[in-house]
Amino acid sequence: MLFRDEADPLAPQREAAMFYGLFLRGHSADDLRRDIDVPKDTLQKWLGTRRYANNFRDNLKRVYSYRKQVLAIFDELVMNEKTRQRLQ
Repeated sequence: MLFRDEADPLAPQREAAMFYGLFLRGHSADDLRRDIDVPKDTLQKWLGTRRYANNFRDNLKRVYSYRKQVLAIFDELVMNEKTRQRLQ
């Protein structure tokens, strides 16, 4: 799955749009952020496990980066929605 997403440069935007749709349907933005995000301490815990091979650790770093991209896009969409609502 990760390889397919790397070949699709719009994958983070699509995933953020899915979470944004949930936000528009009434789900809490904070709850959705927790669903999207991988906390840094969780990543450090994963990377600190000695039983993982180096290539798997590299994959974990890519997943972390991907999740942060999705989170940033989601936050931008939510901020724009709040701004749009104030202007109306």
